[in-house]
Amino acid sequence: ELGWTESVPYLDSPPSPLEFYREWVSPNKPCIIQNAISHWPALKRWTSAYLREVVGPKVVSVAVTPNGYADAVFQDRFVMPEERQMPFIDFLDIVEKKVTSPNVFYVQKQCSNLTKEFPELVCDVQPDIPWMTEALGKKPDAVNFWLGESAAVTSLHKDHYENLYCVISGEKHFLLHPPSDRPFIPYELYQPATYQVSEDGSFEIVDEKSADKVPWIPLDPLNPNLEQYPEYAQAKPLQCTVKAGEMLYLPSLWFHHVQQSHGCIAVNYWYDMEYDLKYSYYQLLDCLTKTVKLL
Repeated sequence: ELGWTESVPYLDSPPSPLEFYREWVSPNKPCIIQNAISHWPALKRWTSAYLREVVGPKVVSVAVTPNGYADAVFQDRFVMPEERQMPFIDFLDIVEKKVTSPNVFYVQKQCSNLTKEFPELVCDVQPDIPWMTEALGKKPDAVNFWLGESAAVTSLHKDHYENLYCVISGEKHFLLHPPSDRPFIPYELYQPATYQVSEDGSFEIVDEKSADKVPWIPLDPLNPNLEQYPEYAQAKPLQCTVKAGEMLYLPSLWFHHVQQSHGCIAVNYWYDMEYDLKYSYYQLLDCLTKTVKLL
C-alpha cells in the first residue's frame, strides 16, 4: 500500500546525485547498485595475504562473543561484545581457521574504524561516495570496515543514517523491514551488559549498573516466536543478498538483520539522516504504537 516492492530493485550503474535523491533517498527506498565500486583497487587487492602485509601485526579492536551475537538481547539483557585488542594477523589466523577458538570474532567496531584503525586501507577505496555526498550536501559521518566469521550475526535494529553498504568479497544477507512495519516489531527495555572473559576462558555477562536501560528488539526475524509476538505476523520483510562488487543503499530508519559468508569483507558509509518530515512521521508511528500497547 505504501509502494514497497516484494524485492529490492537493482540499478545497473550509479545514478546521478539528483536522480538518486529524487528516486531513492526522498521516498526512503532501498536498492542494490551494481558497478558503483568496480574501480576500487580493494576488489582485487584485499586478499588475506595483502591484508597481512599491509596491516600485519597492528593491534585492532575485535568484537568477541560466545555465540556470534554482539549488541543483542540474551538472557533478558542487552549484551555487548567483549572488545578485545589483538594483533590483526592473530585475528586473521582465527578467520582462516589456522587457529581454532570456541568463540566468534568480528571486526565490527564502528565510529569510522576504517579511517581510525585501518588508515593503510583507505587508499584502496574512497573517502566518500561522490554522488551521495553531492546528493545530500554533506560528507559521511563514518566509514566502517567489517570482516568476520559466518557465525557473526547482526540482530534486528535500525540506524539514524543513510547507509551505503559495499561488499568487497563474499556475501552479505540482509533481512529488511520498512519503517512502516514499526507497529509489528516489538521493543523492550533491557539492562545493558557486556561479555567478559573469566580466568578459565569462559564468558560471563556483567551488568553495566550505572547505565540506563536500552530499548532493543528481542525478536529473531529468522525464527520469530509468534506466540509471544503475534503482531510480527503482519510484518512484511524483504530479503536480499549483496554480492562482492555490489552496494546496498539502506535508507535511514529501515530495520535490518544481517548475516554473512565466512570471511566476508565490507565497507560502509554512514551519512547523517535529515530529521525532516519522514522522521516526524516515524516518531508519530512509534508513539502511537507505544500508546496502543498501554491501552
